[in-house]
Amino acid sequence: MIEPVQLPSPWRDARLTVVVPTYNEAGNLPTLVERLLALPLPGLKVLVADDNSPDGTGEVADKLAIEHPERVLVVHRPGKEGLGRAYVDGIGRALDDGADYVAQMDADLSHPPEALPGMLGALLSTQAGVVIGSRYVPGGELDENWPLYRRALSGWANLYVHTLLRVRIRDLTAGFKIWQADALRDIGLQRVQSNGYSFQVEMHYLATKRGHTILEVPIRFEERREGISKMTTATKIESALMPFKLRTRHRNLDS
Repeated sequence: MIEPVQLPSPWRDARLTVVVPTYNEAGNLPTLVERLLALPLPGLKVLVADDNSPDGTGEVADKLAIEHPERVLVVHRPGKEGLGRAYVDGIGRALDDGADYVAQMDADLSHPPEALPGMLGALLSTQAGVVIGSRYVPGGELDENWPLYRRALSGWANLYVHTLLRVRIRDLTAGFKIWQADALRDIGLQRVQSNGYSFQVEMHYLATKRGHTILEVPIRFEERREGISKMTTATKIESALMPFKLRTRHRNLDS
């Protein structure tokens, strides 16, 4: 585990909300929240957007919110509608709550929370619109236990989207990032239509079209600790079709 960067004041006091969508992550969520709240970022909040998980993740999140009032927030959604819808809902709530910066990360502990202070420092020092925790820039790593077929799928997906959209990001499917609130407002969450993992690609594409600076910093991507991947056949099909839709849907969106 890496040691989190110690940011100077007032950077460490930034109002940062980490949005974590969940579906059947009861075993991972307490550990993730503990590690997030232990970071040297007193202005950090965690917003859990739970899609009515049958394993009781929503109840676990409620207990964490009681234990950590004002720092853990919970959004209970009616059912499983996809990662994209959960993120749009959660990010919208974070902005309404007054967050100046919004982070996205998975609940499965594949993204190292300890990297967040360094990512926030990179965002603040460069005034980028978004900083991505990237697996595919120099210094980035993949857990050696990550299955070969998932490595191949991730690599193919990035090459495929690069070819179609010409977006200059190495880790186009990355789900670990920090946004400036103003960049999110400029992009407009109401424009986002992706339901599944293609949400990540659509957000990167929108940021590029609107002219926001996108910075990638290296992280080590870990294999999930508990539970199973939520990647389905339907999600893969949506992700394959999405780049074609994006070129048409957002063709007049240039900044």
